Amino acid sequence: MRARAYLGLGGNIGDPAANMAAALRRIDARDDTAVAAVSRLYRTPPWGKTDQPDFVNACAAVDTTLSPPELLALCLATERAFKRERRERWGPRTLDLDVLDYAGMPHADETLTLPHPRVTERAFVLVPLGDIAPELTFDGRSVADWIAAADPEGITPASADGQWWRER
Repeated sequence: MRARAYLGLGGNIGDPAANMAAALRRIDARDDTAVAAVSRLYRTPPWGKTDQPDFVNACAAVDTTLSPPELLALCLATERAFKRERRERWGPRTLDLDVLDYAGMPHADETLTLPHPRVTERAFVLVPLGDIAPELTFDGRSVADWIAAADPEGITPASADGQWWRER
C-alpha cells in the first residue's frame, strides 16, 4: 500500500537546483517511490546560521511503499550521492532532503520524528509546501494558516512552476 509523504529539499553549494532535480528524478525512477507533485523553486535567506549563501528550497509529495525509516534512509543515501557533508548544524550543503510528513501519521524513534518537529517554524518550508499541500495540517492548522502567520521575508520564487525538476 502506498502512502503520501512530503519532503523538503534545499541546498546552497554548487548548483542546488540541478542537484535537487537530479535527486527527485532518482527517487521517481524507483519502483517503491513516485514523485506526485513538486512546488516551485524558491530562493530563501539562510536560517539558523546566517553567514552563508542564500538557499534554493522546494517541497515534493511522494507516494511510497517505504516505511518512514526506509524513506529517511533513501533521503540520506541520496544526499550522500550528491556529496552532502554534515560538518555543522544548519551549515552550507549541496543537497538537503527532509521527511516532513508521512501520511499524517506520527512517528518517533532515535533517527526520525514525524511530523518534522520544526516544520511550522520555517517559512522556507511552509511557502513551497503551500504550493502543493495547502490543506495539509500540522498541530490542527493547515499549511495555508501557518503561512499566513509566518514571516516570508526574503523568500522569492525562482521558477515559474513545479516542472523544473523534469528533464527538458
